[in-house]
Parts: sequence; C-alpha cells; structure tokens
Amino acid sequence: MKRSVFLLSMIVCFLQAFSSISLSNLSAVIIPDSILLKIDGKPVTTAEFERIYKKNNSKDNVIDTKSIEEYLELFINFKLKVSEAEKTGLDTSKSFKTELAGYRKQLAKPYLVDKDIDEGLLKEAYERMQQDVHASHILIKLDPGASPKDTLEAWNKIMKARKRVTDGEGFDVVAKEMSEDPTAKENGGNLGFFTAFQMVYPFESAAFNTKVGDISMPFKTNFGYHILKIYEKRKAAGEIKVAHIMVITPKGTSTEDEEKAKKRIFEVYDKIKAGEDFAQAAKENSDDKGTASKGGDLPWFGTGRMVPEFEQAAFGLKANGDFSEPVKTSFGWHIIKRIDKREIGSFDDVKADIKNKISKDERADRSRQAVIAKLKKEYNYKEFTDAETSVKTKKVKTPKPEKHNIDDFYSVVTDSIFTGKWNIGEASKLTKNLFSIGDSIYTQQDFAKYILKFNRKGQKMNINEFVDAKFKELTDNKVIKYEEDRLENKFPDFRYLMNEYHDGILLFELTDRMVWSKAIKDSVGLKDFYDKNKQKYMWDTRFDLKVFQCKNEKISKKAFGMLNDEKNKHTVQNIMKTINKKDTSNITIIEKGLFLKGDNKTVDAKIDVLKEKAVYIGKDANKIIFINKVDPQSKSLDEAKGLITADYQTFLEEKWIKDLKEKYKVEVFKETLKNIK
Repeated sequence: MKRSVFLLSMIVCFLQAFSSISLSNLSAVIIPDSILLKIDGKPVTTAEFERIYKKNNSKDNVIDTKSIEEYLELFINFKLKVSEAEKTGLDTSKSFKTELAGYRKQLAKPYLVDKDIDEGLLKEAYERMQQDVHASHILIKLDPGASPKDTLEAWNKIMKARKRVTDGEGFDVVAKEMSEDPTAKENGGNLGFFTAFQMVYPFESAAFNTKVGDISMPFKTNFGYHILKIYEKRKAAGEIKVAHIMVITPKGTSTEDEEKAKKRIFEVYDKIKAGEDFAQAAKENSDDKGTASKGGDLPWFGTGRMVPEFEQAAFGLKANGDFSEPVKTSFGWHIIKRIDKREIGSFDDVKADIKNKISKDERADRSRQAVIAKLKKEYNYKEFTDAETSVKTKKVKTPKPEKHNIDDFYSVVTDSIFTGKWNIGEASKLTKNLFSIGDSIYTQQDFAKYILKFNRKGQKMNINEFVDAKFKELTDNKVIKYEEDRLENKFPDFRYLMNEYHDGILLFELTDRMVWSKAIKDSVGLKDFYDKNKQKYMWDTRFDLKVFQCKNEKISKKAFGMLNDEKNKHTVQNIMKTINKKDTSNITIIEKGLFLKGDNKTVDAKIDVLKEKAVYIGKDANKIIFINKVDPQSKSLDEAKGLITADYQTFLEEKWIKDLKEKYKVEVFKETLKNIK
C-alpha cells in the first residue's frame, strides 16, 4: 500500500490548484442522483461532485457563484483525465486490477470486524496492562488434533494434578513430578511475573480471572491442558531501560571457575563504586559482546522479559544512574545500571500499539467469529443433512438422527492426507449439497477440492477433528467472501471509497505517463521549452569573488598592480601564470565563487562599493580581494533544471487538458448547477 496516501491526494489533485479560493460546505437542494454534467455522454451526478467537495473543504469557509464555477472547472479536468484513462484501457490491465484488488482487501477490513468486540478487547487489554501477575502452572501436553481418547487421558491427568494440589500438596512438588513443561523440573512451574500479551490469550485470561491464592480449573491452549496457581497481583512495573556488565558462567561451570567469575565481577563493581565510568567498564569487562561496545545498553523491557533475578534487581533500582550489587542469574553475574524508567501510558497513548498487538494475537479471531455468526444469520446460512423419515402403512416411524452431509468425509478422508498421498477420487461419489450462504450453494465436491490443498506431509491428527476444522475454515472463508463481494452494494461509503481509489490509480498512472515521466524523459521538449522561456529563469546580480594569498609583500604588490593595470587588462589566469612561472606557491586562490547578496561575508562587506562600480580590488597585507559584479543573466538549463522541469510539467498538463476538451464533449446542466448553494 505504498502509494495509498499519494493516491488519495491524487483523487482530489484538482483542488491543489484551487487552494487559494475560499469555499464552504456544500448543501445541494436537489435529488441526490441528479445529473450535473456529462463527459462524452457518460453522466456524472451531483452527489459525486458534492461528496468530493465536502471531503476536501472546510465548513467554515465562504462560497459564491464564481467559486463554484471555478471548482467545477477543476472537477471537470479531473473527470476528463479519468475518462481518458478508461478509454486507453488502463483499467483493464492486469497491474491495475491487482493493485486495486490489494487496496480493496485493506479497505474492506474495517467492514469485516465487530467494532463493539474490538473496542472491548482494546479496553480489556489496557486494563490487564495495569497489572503484573505472579503465577505457577502445570501443563499436560495435548496436540490440537488429538483423538478423543488422548484428550480424555490428558484431562484425567490434569484433574489428578489439581486434586493433589487442592488436597494440600505443594504446587511446585506436583509440578516437578507431573508437569510436561520442560522447565518445571527446575522451577517447579514458577513463571514469575507477567502481564498482558506475554502469554497466549486463553492462558492470560485464566491468569487474570483467577483470584490470588486460588487454583484455576483446567483450561486448554494449543499446548494442552493447564492449571494455574496465582501468588500475587501488583500494579504494573512499567518498562525500564538499563545497561549491564556481565561475567558469563555457563551451565556446568566448575566451582573453581564460579569463584573466579564472582571475584572478577566484584572487582569491577569496586572500581565502579570508586568512580570508574560504567560504560567504559562495560566495554572493557563485559562478556556480553553484543552490548559491551555500546556501554552495556539493553533495549527497553517490561515484566516477564528477563529472568526473575535480573528483572527484580533492575526494577529495584530507585533512580536513574543507580547501579546494583553483582546479581547472579542462570547466565552468570551481572551489574545493572538504571538508565530510565517509564510507566504505562494513557489509553489514547498506547491504543495504536495495543491494536497492533491484538491483530497478531489469537484474541483477534473473536471479532472475526462474531462477524461470521452475524453474517450467517443475515444471509440464512444452512448446512445440509441427509435425514430420512420412513413410512410403513400409515404409521410414521421415529425419524433417525439428522446426519450432516459433512459426515460422509469421516470415512472418505484417511490418514494418507497427512503423508500427501490422499486421492481426491475417493470422494468422487460425494455430490450432495454441503452448505449454502445467501444464493450460493457449495457441494461436497467443493469441499473435496479444498481438502486436497492440505494433502501434504504433516502432523497426524484425528480424522474427524481434521475434517471438522477444515470444514469450519471453508465455511468461515466463504461467509466472509460472500460479504466482501457485496460491500459496494451494502455500504455506499465503501462504494464511494473504492471509486476514489479506482480513479486515483488511473489518474496516477496516466498523469505519470503524460506529464511527470514525460517531462523528465523528453530532453528535446524540455530544451525547446527552456529556449522559449529562458527569460523567466534569471539570476539576480551576482558577484564573482576571488581571494588571492601571496607569498610575500613583493609578490602582493606585483599582483595588485597587474589587477589594476587598466592599460594591459590582465586576466586572472594571466596573472597567476606570470607570477607562478618559477614558483607555483607565489600566489594561490584561497576562496572563489559566484555569490548573490547575502551569500558571502566578504562580498557583503563590499556591496555598497560595488553599487557604484563593476569591479572591486582590495589589498590586505599579502591577501588580495577581487570582486567582479555580474549583471543579471538567464540561468542555464542545468542551473534551473528542477524549476524548469516543474514548469514544463505544468505546460504539458495544460496542453493535455486542452486536447482532452477537444477530444471529449463536456455538457454541464446549468439548471442543476444553480440548485447547488
């Protein structure tokens, strides 16, 4: 979307030339779709004119008949360019369609979310960001596509763990024995403090919704089943920026090497206490080579980003500039210096950041699912079944339970789908209707083709759950697609916006071709334009300055005399050549250039003298100042190329508009125009 902002400005580019005219909000006492004008027979409604006008003008400005007519003229120019772009087929090119489709995808997003849920998620996240939670957990792993048997087994395990804890066993003891989180063997399931967005959403919700001291009921994430114990909830610590000096002690370091590391870090600590610069000490002593060269500086971090011992020591520093005693972590020894600290910003300050995080988080799917549920109801979504009622004589038997047509795939799709060897021919006999949305019906064959996209090597899972998951994906996608395809008809604002992008892309491409790139590439045309208009690109009076440095007083007098010799009229080149014949260091130019008034102090000091004569020659010890006044003259093409190119572009555009007005018939319905006031 790199050109989106520019395209929007292009849509109303005709306003830029009109920016000096004071306009107010339009109010049209007319039928909204009345025709204001026609371009080559194609009608343009007053509603379109009014909408673009309102979008780009202040309500507080003043309007008059002359302003409206001038505005309309620019509007017509804009529509002429769009008509030409369509006539040349720019709107049928693959690149145009691809670009417009990309913009449409982005513009459609706000129409495919539930704003109430989105706002609720924003506020919920912000409220959670105000707290840090200290918790431990026990995990029983379970693959997302696990079989019912494996799911039940995992559930029983997590319930057993919970019972042991609620019966009085230490949470850490049970975690070390039963948790399938690899770190639990060392930390007893202790996660330290964390806050919003640092855990998967279901885990985060369970933590924030469980009271301090309580053991949560089991809950499921993509990792499996968990239970939590909440130890503490505190006001959010915010974020901190620190620098550190580190002496590494890798896992398995001997006791002797541990002592050496400890001795080394305390020696550095003593030097810093004695006044040695922290940054310099980091450069010379820190084993963290990634930060040592920067004085030990670490990026900003908040709760849960560092190992607990490091985090606790960092947030324990009271003021900027304070540094800690050596701190031991699993990585080694650290001395930590506080550089800065900041609290959580206001909701408005962090709203954009929260929104961005939500878009990358699984909670974003809540909004999408809410929209899908609403659309299913709106468009009468239906899943087809194969229920039967058998009748014998006059007695109606109890109908069999409804069997959804998706169920046929439970026996047709096999484990071969996870090895890339499933054959779609297995589903060749499945031809029933599967589901419908609005007036669109999708069959079992549509689903078979969708399933085939996932016919590749992957993790094996329960077939029924795999089929159900893919069916949900397909139905969700089709429901959203059904709505996307109808946005223009359903939402006038979206239709107008798409029209603007449509016209904007066309206008950009054709203007680039006819004006911008042409002005740059057409060197012959540019030169011809310059030759005809060079008098517009004039230099003001300039001053040709040369400051000479002479080797001694004798040479200085000689050079000064030659410059003032009216009879022989020595040139600067001639003087330099003559005086430097035997020694090139006799006289040198130490400053030179063409300057306008105000550009050079030496020149400006002699401006009053130069008002009376064309040349100034002054001598100061062994230094000679020579200034020659240059009368106004045309700038060369290279000297004013940027300005000349811009003017040439304006010339090309004016000529282009003139040609378009001759090519296309423009009809303005003046009676309709009168109704705009």
